[in-house]
Amino acid sequence: MAEIDCTARSIREINAEIRRLTIAGEAEIVVRNPGARHNLGVAVLQPARIRFEGSVGYFCGGMIDGARLEIEGSAGWGLAESMLSGEVIVRKSAGNGAAAAIRGGTVVIYGNAAARLGVSIKGGLILVGGNCGYMAGFMGQKGTMIVCGDAGEAFGDSMYETVCYVGGNIADLGTDAEEALASDEDARFIDGVLARYLTPDVRGTKPPGNRFRKIVAGRKLWNFDKREKVWQEAL
Repeated sequence: MAEIDCTARSIREINAEIRRLTIAGEAEIVVRNPGARHNLGVAVLQPARIRFEGSVGYFCGGMIDGARLEIEGSAGWGLAESMLSGEVIVRKSAGNGAAAAIRGGTVVIYGNAAARLGVSIKGGLILVGGNCGYMAGFMGQKGTMIVCGDAGEAFGDSMYETVCYVGGNIADLGTDAEEALASDEDARFIDGVLARYLTPDVRGTKPPGNRFRKIVAGRKLWNFDKREKVWQEAL
């Protein structure tokens, strides 16, 4: 196991050391004293386990492919943005735009997620142990989101093929989002995800899979005719 102490080191130096160690084949890296610095652990392209002992700032874990990042504290905006594959685990909460535009992999947030969780998600899985803010899943194209707590306004607005599950209340659904009938298979899937990613003490406070609501696209926005829009505006 390798260790990196962020004290008195620049973000560039920290990331360069992470990249050097992963390229050299180091399987486990502990990053101490991250101090909520921004842009840590970006573009890691090797399957290493990187553990941040503290909170991180904006855009941690962006554009990774295959790595597992564990954040012992909270994370700022843009967590794991554009991740291709891998896992990002946050023990506390995350700021705006967490897991935006991910194409694969898994993002787990034990606490709450702020606004615009998973906007333009293109694949992969997002799991939030607490609540999420407004416009979660906006323009989601594929992938799955599970929110164990409550969801804010405009949930699932303008989605395409993303499937969402919410264990608590939803302030309101966004444009073209609608509730679908959750099956036994959906419940088993949710229970399996909770069992895999949440510790027993946290998992015990979450609703079982059969208590989650399933939200999907109503498909009314899938076909858009520009001539129709022009005609409506002319009225």
